[in-house]
Amino acid sequence: MDLTAAGLVSRVVRELGSRADELVAEVERRLRQELPELWDDPDIARIAADNVADHIAAGLFGLEHAIEPGLIEPPPADVERARRLARHGTPLGSMLRAFRVAQTIVLDRLLAEMPRFSDDAELVSAATRHVIATSAAYIDRTSEQGVVAFQEERDRRLQRRLSMVNEAGARIGTTLDIVRTTQELADHAVERFADLVTVDLLDAALHGHESPSEGPLVLRRTARASATGGDPVPGAAPQQVHICPDGSPEARALVTGQPAKHHGDPVDSDDILGVHSTLVVPLRARGATLGVALLSRHRNPDRYDDEDLLLAQEIAARAAVAVDNARRYSYARSTALTLQRSLLPRGAPRQSAVEVAYRYLPAGDRVGVGGDWYDVIPLSGARVALVVGDVVGHGIHAAATMGRLRTAVRTLADIDLPPDELLTHLDDIVLRPSGEAGDDEDGEPGDDTDGEAAGDMGATCLYAVYDPVSRRCTLARAGHVPPALVTPDGRAEILDPPPGPPLGLGGLPFEATELELPEGSILALYTDGLVESRDHDVDAGLTRLRHALAEPAASLEAICDNVIDALLPARPDDDVALLLARTHALGDSQVATWDLAADPSAVAQARADVARQLSDWGLDELGFTAELVVSELVTNAIRYGQPPIRLRLIHDRALLCEVSDGSSTTPHLRRARVFDEGGRGLLLVARLAEHWGTRHARRGKTVWAELGDTAQLPPLAFA
Repeated sequence: MDLTAAGLVSRVVRELGSRADELVAEVERRLRQELPELWDDPDIARIAADNVADHIAAGLFGLEHAIEPGLIEPPPADVERARRLARHGTPLGSMLRAFRVAQTIVLDRLLAEMPRFSDDAELVSAATRHVIATSAAYIDRTSEQGVVAFQEERDRRLQRRLSMVNEAGARIGTTLDIVRTTQELADHAVERFADLVTVDLLDAALHGHESPSEGPLVLRRTARASATGGDPVPGAAPQQVHICPDGSPEARALVTGQPAKHHGDPVDSDDILGVHSTLVVPLRARGATLGVALLSRHRNPDRYDDEDLLLAQEIAARAAVAVDNARRYSYARSTALTLQRSLLPRGAPRQSAVEVAYRYLPAGDRVGVGGDWYDVIPLSGARVALVVGDVVGHGIHAAATMGRLRTAVRTLADIDLPPDELLTHLDDIVLRPSGEAGDDEDGEPGDDTDGEAAGDMGATCLYAVYDPVSRRCTLARAGHVPPALVTPDGRAEILDPPPGPPLGLGGLPFEATELELPEGSILALYTDGLVESRDHDVDAGLTRLRHALAEPAASLEAICDNVIDALLPARPDDDVALLLARTHALGDSQVATWDLAADPSAVAQARADVARQLSDWGLDELGFTAELVVSELVTNAIRYGQPPIRLRLIHDRALLCEVSDGSSTTPHLRRARVFDEGGRGLLLVARLAEHWGTRHARRGKTVWAELGDTAQLPPLAFA
């Protein structure tokens, strides 16, 4: 029987099949030389070796049995190996080159063996064409299947990567809390492609510094997560500070800002779980390195590849921006809180008109520091001013504006302006920055560099003045929520003074309301954050406030606590300021009043009345000083003022001397020349009194002086 081309090929293949191991070894050697990247990773090398052996066996089997190229069965694991190569990030070109290299070697060996089995050149040529056609068809078909499987896996991995990055963007950075943000990063990574994750932030970055100080890198462990549900690594506990060793993978990532893969030995020397693959990814945002994340595998047998590293970088980049936002917000919030608390009263001033209790609660982290404030300001005549205000907006700008307005209120209160006039002046103060920021030096519209236009600034304010002598309270409000009043019998009500426009509108008047308060009444001043919330409106909040104030309590402090507990959640939506004041009264035994004639002879009678009253109060040691002050004030009222003239003494924490007359002319200090007969009266008053001043009423004025227990004539009073 004549030998055919297929028969010749079958005989050659059977002979060569006995030395198949040598053929496979030769192919592997050539692949190691031409495609060394396939042998760098042991997993890829094992896949490549198995693939070479199986494909050579399948090809030789098809040639030996003269099977049609389209019917030769490729290795069952071929498609799965292509997918695994894609999962490992092996380039598609490397896989195709490996096919061609193996084909070339096998063909060379087959063609070299054929002349040994036949001298017929024509038969050898036909057999050669058969081998080349069969192998080419087989390689093309298996390559195509491999490429399809490889590309499908790459597409799937790309979709998975995009999905994970998008999911990371949605899950990481849901709050402005640094620790929670890093924990979200760790939890997300453990769920998707890591068995153990730790996140360490530079301690310097947590304290607002853009770069770490010289010396060892100090890290704070802010998050960790494990696929086993616990903490399998005996490393640093959450919030524990530790030193990053020099030359460690973490230190290199922090210094260079470059991520890295590590296989084999664990990165953390404390690891006892056999971690075989680790990604070290720095957290960088806006040019600053904030920390480092370690993602490790000890349960998943697959080692991390370049695509995993790229995915970890993208997720870490998003997390770093969220951490940096939280860090900057925390620093700004801390600064604003520090500024605001430094601008709020540190304690209640000493005065007898009211007993006060107060609370200030900043808003939750999501909202930011607001501009709420309160104040208690002692005034002349034993009176007291109670103030509560709220600046629109949040942040440092609102806190600084609050401090400016509080200072302005204290300054205006010091000159004893009535509540409605004080709010008018305060309105002008709020409007003034709008005009200053409106144009620059060239008359052109100015730039708002801080992102918050001064012209948009607004505020509300409630200003009340209580007089313990008359037990009358005068109050005015500028767009503020109304105050509440609790009478001595425990009945609570919401007062309704004229609302007035908010500060910053300009051109609209403010109106004051006066009411008489029984001794022991409680006046409640507060900001809208106490009564207004997302889950109820102001009216419902006012009703709840009324009920809370009416609850029996042992003290004002207890009432404050009851109100806060009844009306506010753990994290309020807005800043809250609450000021409670229980009124006291100065009775007839502490106040003495005389009407004086507009005649110089009334001065002597006034001195005698003062001496007698001081003796009744047991203040004889103040007699001479008080008589001298009263003499000067009464004399000025008679000479420069207008009737009616009235003298009043108030025995409070200090002795208050007041002289009222019908003139609106304000007396001023002046330095008398040597030969001047007058001009020294007010100078004496200023030297003898601890405080003195003038306050104006609707008609006339009052000049007052406050004498302490140790008031005495200074040695150079007449110099």
